[in-house]
Amino acid sequence: MERFSYDDKVVRRFMAASMLWGVVGMLVGVLAALQLADPRFNLGHAWLAFGRIRPLHTNAVIFAFAGNAIFAAVYYSSQRLLKTRMFSDLLSGVHFWGWQLIIVAAAITLPLGLTQGKEYAELEWPIDLAVVAIWVVFAVNFFGTILRRRERHLYVAIWFYIATVIAIAVLYIFNNLVMPAGWFHSYSIYAGSQDAFMQWWYGHNAVAFFLTTPFLGLMYYFLPKAAERPVFSYRLSIVHFWSLVFLYIWAGPHHLHYTALPEWASTLGMLFSVMLWMPSWGGMLNGLLTLRGAWHRVATDPVLKFFVVGITFYGMSTFEGPLLSVKSVNALSHYTDWTIAHVHAGALGWVGFMSFGMFYWLAPRLLQTPIAKPSWVALHFWTATIGILLYVIAIYWAGLTQGLMWRAFDQDGMLQFPDFIETVTVLVPFYWIRVLGGGLYLAGAVLMAVNLILTWAKRPREYEVPVYEAARLGGGFQEEEVPASQLPPNSVLGVARKLDVFAGLRWHRKYEGLPIVFTVLVAIGVVVASLGEIVPVFTRKSDVARIASVEPYTPLELAGRDIYVSEGCVNCHSQMIRPLRAETERYGEYSKPGEFVFDHPFLWGSRRIGPDLARTGRKIPSALWHVRHLNRPTDTSPGSIMPPYAHLLETPLDFAQISESVAAMRAVGVPYAEQTVADAAMIARRQADEIAARVVAEAGPTGMADRKAIALVAYLMRLGTDLDKPVAPTPAAPGVPASVASASKDAGGASGGGQ
Repeated sequence: MERFSYDDKVVRRFMAASMLWGVVGMLVGVLAALQLADPRFNLGHAWLAFGRIRPLHTNAVIFAFAGNAIFAAVYYSSQRLLKTRMFSDLLSGVHFWGWQLIIVAAAITLPLGLTQGKEYAELEWPIDLAVVAIWVVFAVNFFGTILRRRERHLYVAIWFYIATVIAIAVLYIFNNLVMPAGWFHSYSIYAGSQDAFMQWWYGHNAVAFFLTTPFLGLMYYFLPKAAERPVFSYRLSIVHFWSLVFLYIWAGPHHLHYTALPEWASTLGMLFSVMLWMPSWGGMLNGLLTLRGAWHRVATDPVLKFFVVGITFYGMSTFEGPLLSVKSVNALSHYTDWTIAHVHAGALGWVGFMSFGMFYWLAPRLLQTPIAKPSWVALHFWTATIGILLYVIAIYWAGLTQGLMWRAFDQDGMLQFPDFIETVTVLVPFYWIRVLGGGLYLAGAVLMAVNLILTWAKRPREYEVPVYEAARLGGGFQEEEVPASQLPPNSVLGVARKLDVFAGLRWHRKYEGLPIVFTVLVAIGVVVASLGEIVPVFTRKSDVARIASVEPYTPLELAGRDIYVSEGCVNCHSQMIRPLRAETERYGEYSKPGEFVFDHPFLWGSRRIGPDLARTGRKIPSALWHVRHLNRPTDTSPGSIMPPYAHLLETPLDFAQISESVAAMRAVGVPYAEQTVADAAMIARRQADEIAARVVAEAGPTGMADRKAIALVAYLMRLGTDLDKPVAPTPAAPGVPASVASASKDAGGASGGGQ
């Protein structure tokens, strides 16, 4: 027998960090909600504007609050399930402090506008490298612990942790491949529809493997512990796990219905999303039925209350997700607040409640003293529950209102609400209800944080460190034989007997004792499912036919696009007109894949707080209008909730940086000439002078030629104008009619821009 103890110090650290960052992330979320209800809450600071703090909020809640909760769960449960201390205390410490430094770096850079502009993947490349390095530290520590375990078979929670470690590594690395254009500036190596596919392959599966699988592992460990009941069904656990690992990876393209992504890809994503409903609900039922014989305790045990509500929200979210993936539903819901309500039902309901329940269960064990204020736990539960219900009901209502107003036609066949601002102002009351709901949820989190601090203050002077005993795993172990089929041998086919044995799932026990083989199988499932979509998206050139009139952005327009990304405009505006009548009537001709071949990254957006901008250069050709709109949005759009960007009219544009940006874009495949790279600053200054002169000619302010606003105006005035450009005829080869050569150029092939 060997004697050992567990490292709970690192668990206490991750729990404390999760609560700290959770309160910060939720506080920023409430501020963002206030800004949508009343833009004066942008407080006049560029770094506090909605476009910049929205990614700060999402990153803080996902990677700081949920991420630290995940690590607390993994470090606590893995040691006990594997009957061994973590592989390395040093690596545990490096993991903890490294992750906190990454969070601090994100908290500094995102409000400063240093972002890649891709949802849930905003962090710039030096921070991305740090994330990968710390994830490797975590993986080495985790798998090292598995290899030195004293329990032969891996429990179901460990399976979900393994899937998390493997899948996140694959997703994060391949979605964040970029070309640096400076220490805190870069461009995705993918462009247009291919970049959109990669982003939502990552984005949807960040939900799958960062906000779902680790919390399912948490559920499978902490719920039975809290309920003092075994997991309801071992076989259902197996089906649940492997179905999620393989099916989830395919579902991402359903975020891109009716866009410039090939229709086959979004349809495939929809089909796999619908199939996901069954294993997801299997997991929910496995969790709730674990409480059989213990339901009477739910009424009196706040920890079980949190777990039950959390699992219920998981069931609701995993029913609604496949529903939203259906094209006819998505046509109504996409770009509306419906999606926001769905996301928060999962984040606040599933992730938040499961984390709170786990921490309340862990705190007395880790701090070795009873909860300081037991009555506050129940108060937290009801405060958070009422808060989340107010939040999601109001925003579901807002989203449905948006979608219906956007699609409404009057009896003459005209848009009933042609002015987009009409669909914004009607939502403000719902936004105030969201502020109330989010504020209550935040108040509950603050109450919990104070309760845990008071509990920590009552801790013993020195923690007791229990010592355990267990035998080292010996060689020569023989797995029990899988029982033969009970079907009568003479009355059924042999294949039926084999299927009967397979369906019994007893054979799975063997692989639970082979962690390396098990991990390889998980990796194969993730990689094969990913390649099943990625390969055709990148090899079917006909899916992204070039449009001859579409050309790369000028150096000044590229600088303006960078400002657009930096200010977070993509968080409020889309650049994708779907081939739906209401959208083409409102915005103009629907978007084509060939329009985006030079877009690194794509900026199709996922939400319309403001109108779509794909054709804004054709609809609003006035330079002064854009300058006035940036300076004070209500001057041009009364009732607008857009924050003012007056600082762009005052901040000088860094012309020297433009050459580096153009060079980086050329490196990822945009066909800029070498001379354009060399003269980028001069070319940009010339165009800036022309636009500034137009502003003055339209009775606008002088002295704008070297301001950031002019670059952003140049970009906005370019959007949608390529389709109007005349195309010079292509010189014909000897013996080839000019009309044939020109037609060949128009047909294009997919080339350039990384396509």
